[in-house]
Amino acid sequence: MDVRLWFDPVCPFCWMTSKWLRLVAGQRDLAIEWRFISLRLVNTGVDYEAWFPPEYEAGHTAGLRMLRVAARVRKEHGADALDRLQEAFGRHVFEREPVPDTATSRETQGSEAFVAEVLTTAGLPTSLVETLADTAWDEVVRAETDEALALTGKDVGTPIIQVDPPDGLAFFGPVISRMPTEEQAGELWDHAVGLARFPGFAELKRSLRERPQLPSFGVTTADVGLVEDWHGGSRRQHR
Repeated sequence: MDVRLWFDPVCPFCWMTSKWLRLVAGQRDLAIEWRFISLRLVNTGVDYEAWFPPEYEAGHTAGLRMLRVAARVRKEHGADALDRLQEAFGRHVFEREPVPDTATSRETQGSEAFVAEVLTTAGLPTSLVETLADTAWDEVVRAETDEALALTGKDVGTPIIQVDPPDGLAFFGPVISRMPTEEQAGELWDHAVGLARFPGFAELKRSLRERPQLPSFGVTTADVGLVEDWHGGSRRQHR
């Protein structure tokens, strides 16, 4: 079975879902194709000050910069290299000790120094950091962002998954805050796909989310993260 996952490197829920998919892949014989969705492009024209916590615009911009590099990596180095890069992004952004969550710290994730370390982890040339500011790659990122939203509708977040592409059903999620065990991972996949494939199924949703079990959030697998209301895809209560 082929599966597409649209990801933004700065979305913690994309990272959680990708880790779960990697766990499921061997159990359900999944071939994962990584595609791009930019939260910065999705929110073009949105008043960040009114709709998001103050650090979000810097974080979303950093994600777009990373995706420019990812687009070039896929074109010049292939799908296997992109697979390594997607995992390396997640490890450097989220599998680390917590730092103060500020606009400055999030902006750093889109810097040449930070991304050079990610590229090294992925076994790719650090010279690719020159692509961070190359807006020519935005065309590719925007096209795949639009592709994802055309499959799901626009009132969704990240991640987005499509089963049996290019014609299979696509859906937002599953959004998970806790990592399942190996046994639970396959069960969760079966349930999610079974529900999504039911004719006429549209939505099953709650906006309350736990902070994910990730080192960058200071939440271990033995902890339950703080529950927050992500109304409209953001932790901020909108003005």
